[in-house]
Amino acid sequence: MWWVFYCPDAGGEAGVNYTKPALSFEQQADQLLSRGFEADRARLVETLSRVSYYRLSAYLHPFKRADESFVPDTTLDKVWRRYTFDRQLRLLVMDAIERVEVAVLRTLMVEQHARKYGPFGYRDAKSFRPEFAGMDHQRMVDEVDQATSRSREPFVEHFRIKYHSEPGLPLWMAAEVASFGTLFTFYRHLHLPEQKSLSSRLGLPANVLQSWLFCLNYIRNLCAHHSRLWNRELGIRPLIPDQKNAPNWHVPMTPDNRRTFAVLTLLRWLLRQIAPQSHWPERLRELLKSYPDIPLNLAGFPPGWESSPIWK
Repeated sequence: MWWVFYCPDAGGEAGVNYTKPALSFEQQADQLLSRGFEADRARLVETLSRVSYYRLSAYLHPFKRADESFVPDTTLDKVWRRYTFDRQLRLLVMDAIERVEVAVLRTLMVEQHARKYGPFGYRDAKSFRPEFAGMDHQRMVDEVDQATSRSREPFVEHFRIKYHSEPGLPLWMAAEVASFGTLFTFYRHLHLPEQKSLSSRLGLPANVLQSWLFCLNYIRNLCAHHSRLWNRELGIRPLIPDQKNAPNWHVPMTPDNRRTFAVLTLLRWLLRQIAPQSHWPERLRELLKSYPDIPLNLAGFPPGWESSPIWK
């Protein structure tokens, strides 16, 4: 579908032509330097040839004035440190999301559903909420079947040969080739008692776990596309457990669910349940210590965050 955008100042005429030319790496560097950016030109050209101007601009933006010039002492070293910090943070977050994805969606959820409805029960809309019947359920099954057809995993080929009369894979195999998004759809449409059974094993209400999984799917996609994470305002925000039932979430203060710190905190919570031996929190602290110049308030870290019972 094509969308047409109108500019109110253009008398209702459709669209605005894009006239900015493509610039060479050398021209990009000269443009930055002319605006007050401080860097060795040769090193800046080399950096721009490895990380595009457009990608780096997300990290340049906080240093810019309204006229596009840079505030004094805006150096390549400062900007590059923010870039490398963000990259390492994404890797750390992806590691935690992988553990959650495998434990919660590909293991606990699959075991619960398959034991109740059988290995192929997921293909029957009756094993989900009534409103999931019809095209929505069929779309999920089709996503699983498409992922199966694309897979080159030996276990998939073995099953196809030995059990060729079956319409698809057993759930525990299908879950290994399905995407996070497909598995989230699966959880979202479980019968409520089954959602509650699963979420209670993680010490959470069903609706909170659903919002966390939705947010993690979004964060996972950001990280997979190497998008900025550290100082982003989240497009999909996780629910914060209420103070009455989860007081630890509100000491020393309630996390801002628009910011990355809330995601880090929910990952810490989930890892405590599924991988209590994990050294992930220590790895996060070491990363933060390695970059003391990074303003953590832009990621939503509150003062005294380490005193929270969740992070102790």
